[in-house]
Amino acid sequence: MILPILLGVFLIWYSWSQLTSNDILSIKNSFKTANYWWVVLSLVCGVLSHVSRAYRWQFLLEPLGYKPKLANSVMTVLMAYLLNLFVPRSGEFARAASIKKYENIPFEKAFGTIVAERVTDVIMLLIIMGIAFYLQTDLLSSYIFKDDGQSSFYSKIIIFVVLPIIGFATFKSLQKSSNPIIHKLIEFINGLLDGVKSIFSMKKKWKFLFHTLFIWAMYLLMFYVVTFALPETTNLPFGAIIVGFVVGGLSMALTNGGLGSYPIFVASALILYKVDENPARAFGWIMWTAQTIMVILFGGLSFLLIPIYNKYKK
Repeated sequence: MILPILLGVFLIWYSWSQLTSNDILSIKNSFKTANYWWVVLSLVCGVLSHVSRAYRWQFLLEPLGYKPKLANSVMTVLMAYLLNLFVPRSGEFARAASIKKYENIPFEKAFGTIVAERVTDVIMLLIIMGIAFYLQTDLLSSYIFKDDGQSSFYSKIIIFVVLPIIGFATFKSLQKSSNPIIHKLIEFINGLLDGVKSIFSMKKKWKFLFHTLFIWAMYLLMFYVVTFALPETTNLPFGAIIVGFVVGGLSMALTNGGLGSYPIFVASALILYKVDENPARAFGWIMWTAQTIMVILFGGLSFLLIPIYNKYKK
């Protein structure tokens, strides 16, 4: 529980210890000259994604016979994000517990819908990662093979045709295994697939899918609009945007809320696209700082306001 935070603190210390005084001065200058109106627009996109997530949650609760107030759904979602900054995955449990307290929805049912939500989000992340890897193949091939494109073509065939076939064949063979650990793994994968199938059987599946796409579009837009805050990142190609977004998202799993890891991972992705190191670092820190402040601010307000709102509602 404390290790991810310690790792994040270490990464911050290590990354800054490698900088020269000129590097630090350059990064500070990027912070001073950045156009923060783009950062504000990014935060608006973030708020819209959270509201949409709360609204989408109702489509999963409604077939169970529950329709919570949207305000309660929004505040419990924001509280969950805040708690996840300190203890990973604790927010999901707190979200289910909060909606039970204020909307009288059984914890296990609320938590089940949150798991179903996460299954959808994992699939969306995998799709975006697939797009990112597809766009990144050319760049990786040029570094690995020093080739003009032929090796890149074969790399794509391997990644997007051969590996999926091998993966599918392996999954089918493992299904016949009697090993209890493998059996548990197969059950887990089948559970994820069942969760996905249940989405297509719900009454408002198209609205659910629309909000899923909207949420992730807002996530991507949050990242994209901040590129206009610095002149060095203004003209980044779409490939750099989506690769930086995916790399930043994966860093969130390494430390709490991407503490220390997010700026390093994002900067390393932008450097591949010929962005100078110091502006790339500045971009990563501006992006992470803005997101973290938003979560702390709105999550903290939700903790304060949700009991007041429900007392007034009664």
